[in-house]
Amino acid sequence: MTAADEQAPKILDVPIGLDASGMRREFDSLGTVEVPADRYWGAQTQRSLEHFNIGNDRMPKEVYHAYGYVKKAAAVVNTRAGRLPAWKGELIQRVCDEVISGALDEEFPLYVFQTGSGTQSNMNVNEVISNRCIQLVGGTLGSQEPVHPNDHVNMGQSSNDTFPTAMHIAAYQMATEKTIPALRRLRDATERHQKRWADVVKIGRTHLEDAVPLTVGQEWSGYTGALDDAIAEVEHATRGLLRLAMGGTAVGTGLNAPAGFGEEVAAEIASMTGAPFVTAANKFTAQGTLDAMVRAHGGLKAAAVTLFKIANDLRWLGSGPRTGIHELIFPSNEPGSSIMPGKVNPTQAEAMLMVAIQVIASDVAVTMGGAEGNFELNAFRPVLINNYLHSALIMADMCDHFRRYMVEGAKLNEAKLTENIERSVMMVTALAPVIGYDKAAAISYYAIDHDLTLKQAALAKGVSEELFDKVVVPIALTRPGSADVPSGPGKA
Repeated sequence: MTAADEQAPKILDVPIGLDASGMRREFDSLGTVEVPADRYWGAQTQRSLEHFNIGNDRMPKEVYHAYGYVKKAAAVVNTRAGRLPAWKGELIQRVCDEVISGALDEEFPLYVFQTGSGTQSNMNVNEVISNRCIQLVGGTLGSQEPVHPNDHVNMGQSSNDTFPTAMHIAAYQMATEKTIPALRRLRDATERHQKRWADVVKIGRTHLEDAVPLTVGQEWSGYTGALDDAIAEVEHATRGLLRLAMGGTAVGTGLNAPAGFGEEVAAEIASMTGAPFVTAANKFTAQGTLDAMVRAHGGLKAAAVTLFKIANDLRWLGSGPRTGIHELIFPSNEPGSSIMPGKVNPTQAEAMLMVAIQVIASDVAVTMGGAEGNFELNAFRPVLINNYLHSALIMADMCDHFRRYMVEGAKLNEAKLTENIERSVMMVTALAPVIGYDKAAAISYYAIDHDLTLKQAALAKGVSEELFDKVVVPIALTRPGSADVPSGPGKA
């Protein structure tokens, strides 16, 4: 009897859940195992729970949702080819939709620190789908009939190609649906300040010391440009996740998978997710390495460096209110001290710095795990996908919080900016081409030593007021070439 000839049972309308108590007997190739009767998982999941009860880190639910797409796409392809009877393929697809939606999340309890191939998570999915299908046809849970976890749900597949496929789907969706949009929203917020403060002059700083002036808008344009570059890098690195290992089965040869299976499943996944996933051209690369995932996390690490710089700048620019730089004023989100009344701290910037540190640190784990691939399989997959999804999620959340609670509400302390301009000494740089570097330096030192304004020192050193007022124009110094400035060293 062919798959097409298999008679379809009646499909029941049974809600998710098992009204049972005690234990149920399940089996696998090693024998029988007792599992909780109110759970859909089977023997291999239970074995993993007992053997890898390590810490509190559970496999991210996004991996299982992605696995729902993998199993559904495989069922579509296998049904279309007649390898699965239509009713069985459609039933598996129905349960896969429940997996994708998160309705079965409680059935995926496994820990991150398990087999490095992800086999136990793959079997967790297979067992849950199998038993849920069995429930929907009124069968006996644990019997593996009429829907078998390996023969039907895992048909044409291996953990070695499905787990990296699910990794790529989960990581790509997280990056494109959460992380990159959040980075863009933060970037747009910095650009709004860049435009709003385009003509507000301030004193620049290099080496933490006073420098020549620029506008606040120019300073913020640096943040906007840095975020543009970071976003471009994350997008570029993320595109590498679109190539899927599916179809390589155990070692990349495609043993037990029909010809064209990887291409067809990838096309179905692309159709279901709306993302342009394709089968990897070289399955030995796709399964023997995790290089695409390493590069993708590297993009997040690079973005974390950018975010660290911006957050660090802002918390220093807002330091004060009486004894700090205090050029920026941030929203007072919460009291900053349990002992000092009235204190408010740059907590969003601090949180951003911590997130950036965590992402940068996680990149070490990702890099080491990626480097440890041996021969035809990288067996460090769970730790990589856990770190990637964690980094991508906390970066997305932090960008939105940082933008909403700090950046968007930032205001200028214009009185402080004006005071800094008036007391700046480094604008003497504009005089150097006119009177010579040495004379300009002497004026600078004189102003500092005698606590004078630059103009007072210049006049004391023989520069005419007319020349000073013509050359030292703060807004003009932010736009070289815009002022009519005498050229060449000469007498004042």
